[in-house]
Amino acid sequence: MINQVTLVGRLTRDPELKLTQEGTSLVNVVLAVNRNFKNQSGEYETDFVSCTFWRKVAEITAQYCRKGSLVGIMGRIQSRSYDNQEGKRVYVTEVIAESVRFLDQKKTEQTVP
Repeated sequence: MINQVTLVGRLTRDPELKLTQEGTSLVNVVLAVNRNFKNQSGEYETDFVSCTFWRKVAEITAQYCRKGSLVGIMGRIQSRSYDNQEGKRVYVTEVIAESVRFLDQKKTEQTVP
């Protein structure tokens, strides 16, 4: 089976580094990814994709990226569910980023495995 995703887009907000109870670094972001075709109005639409970064990828992303930063990520799609406070089942589909590449124009290109 293959579960591999590659996305290039811009962060919709500043990444906020969090720690799990076990002390593992975590960042949740939304990546704005433009579609590569125009709609009937002649405009490009944008998809907003939830992404989760773990450990060193999370730490480096939180340190070097801000809202609007252009990043490329490689990862996998993951689905999960949980019961919210009202007792309703909530389903979540997100991309778990395994690597991130910072694509903004800089003197050096930065990549995190």
